[in-house]
Amino acid sequence: AVGYAIEGGRALVELMYCDFMGRAGDEIFNQLAKWQAMSAGVLRMPGVLRVSVGSKYGAQHSQDWAALTAHIPGLKVVFPATPYAAKGLMASALAGSDPVVFFESQRIYDATEQFQPEVPASHYEVPIGVPDVTREGSDLTILTVGATLSRAVEAANRLQQEFGLQAEIVDARSLVPFDYDPLVASVKKTGRLLLASDACERGRFLQTLATNVQQLAFDYLDAPVTVGGAKNWITPPAELESYRNPPLEAPVAASPST
Repeated sequence: AVGYAIEGGRALVELMYCDFMGRAGDEIFNQLAKWQAMSAGVLRMPGVLRVSVGSKYGAQHSQDWAALTAHIPGLKVVFPATPYAAKGLMASALAGSDPVVFFESQRIYDATEQFQPEVPASHYEVPIGVPDVTREGSDLTILTVGATLSRAVEAANRLQQEFGLQAEIVDARSLVPFDYDPLVASVKKTGRLLLASDACERGRFLQTLATNVQQLAFDYLDAPVTVGGAKNWITPPAELESYRNPPLEAPVAASPST
């Protein structure tokens, strides 16, 4: 794919599980990401790498490695959570000249569109880097990456039913680039921010987002930014996976008091 792109082609590669990026690390992190810069823009690298975050497939097939790719300059990183975003982001990725790592969660492969009237059959593009406010609210902002969007909706319903609180949900859709303006605007309105993904807590990209938001919107926060998600475990077998990736119960239960 790297060679084909250097020669003027447009490559769309499917690597199945993102865990397998370890087998192609040099090509992804040193070749795909860097040839445009190393050639001073003479060469283009219009490659899209599809990888999935597995579900119920154990230790070597279920990891969320979005933070690894987001750390590497030269790569764009997207992670759609809805059919509408998936089609539109793929169209944008294929139309550009930069390498894009396209994360997909197998947890939601069978999910239908919930936030748009329909997925158009015609061509359309969703801009890479712009988060989407999927649910309006006034008391708490929940930013999600990937499959945690559906759990955030469940948490928002619980907040409304049990505490009378309105949670605003923001779907990140992309990690690199990331436009902070919609998220900061939401935080200015709600005063609170919870970020959630299926990645391990240690070293995940949400920590970077949390740090930047605390700097950009510090005067508007009524409580510290909270980051929730998977425990720092090797992914266990399917019957134990729910213990590693719990619902948003703890942060939600704490929200009214914080």
